[in-house]
Amino acid sequence: MSRRTVADRTWLIAIAASMWGFSGLLRSPLSKEYASPTIVLGEHLILVLLVAPVLLPALRGWWHSSLRTRIAAVVIGGGSSALATTLFTLAFRTGDPITPQVLQKLQPLLALTFAAILLGERLRPRFVFFAVPALAGAWLLAFPNPFGVGVNALVPAALGLGSAALWALGTVLGRLVSTELPFHHVTALRFFFGMVALLVIVPATGSPFTMPIATWPRLVLLALVPGLIALVLYYFGLQKTPASRATLAELAFPLTAAAIGVFVQHATLQPTQWLGFALVLAAIIALALHERTQERTAVRTAPDAEAGVRSNSRNTPANRR
Repeated sequence: MSRRTVADRTWLIAIAASMWGFSGLLRSPLSKEYASPTIVLGEHLILVLLVAPVLLPALRGWWHSSLRTRIAAVVIGGGSSALATTLFTLAFRTGDPITPQVLQKLQPLLALTFAAILLGERLRPRFVFFAVPALAGAWLLAFPNPFGVGVNALVPAALGLGSAALWALGTVLGRLVSTELPFHHVTALRFFFGMVALLVIVPATGSPFTMPIATWPRLVLLALVPGLIALVLYYFGLQKTPASRATLAELAFPLTAAAIGVFVQHATLQPTQWLGFALVLAAIIALALHERTQERTAVRTAPDAEAGVRSNSRNTPANRR
């Protein structure tokens, strides 16, 4: 018992997840002043510089991998890193600082759905009992007036859910890529292809390429703390932490985001939004406990892929960048 307790690093997962919650504190003010693609480009440039020592080996490994892996790596970088983070940043500009972050807790459900479509995994009927409450909670959370939704209210919710879907897709594609490339190479490729995609997105949207020097310290913090440092802590902790327990520890992310949004950024949520918040968290907790304790899970996976699904079907930090 003591040996297992010492080896377990659930607490480290919770610390990493809490760092993700600080993302809004840095990202939200920037999004009010500068174009979202420009912010995300600056973030990716810093991240590429940080992973520069492993970038060339990563590109060599990518070039010699299968066509499926090469395509998946490009999609992860361009879609799940560049476009998803741009949508996430834009959501702060058009909505409150809490909703876009808490909606990311739908990623486990979205990732499992993508896994069923792309990897041939089977969603059992009982999956509905977790999906329906989570989707209902997401609706209540996204709209202050859930029974009178206007176009203006749909935009930030759609941006938040769009980023969650792209990050979930990156999770599933990451499973494919990780069978051929080591994790640190996948991470470097994600940032690199994300930067390349942003070099197209920025001029296509008419956004400037540069930001004032005064914003650089905040960009560095954004790339370092909820980015690279949280990523390293998360995966170091995951080596000795059961995936289902890690999923529960990740709930520190929306709780931290909500606390910062309410007490630091002075955001307010309606009672129905708090109800939605509770429903989303309850559904994800129930799904994690069910998959951990029940012999017949809600998602049937191949025996050799089961561990990978449970460790990847979540809002991992690599997918947040």
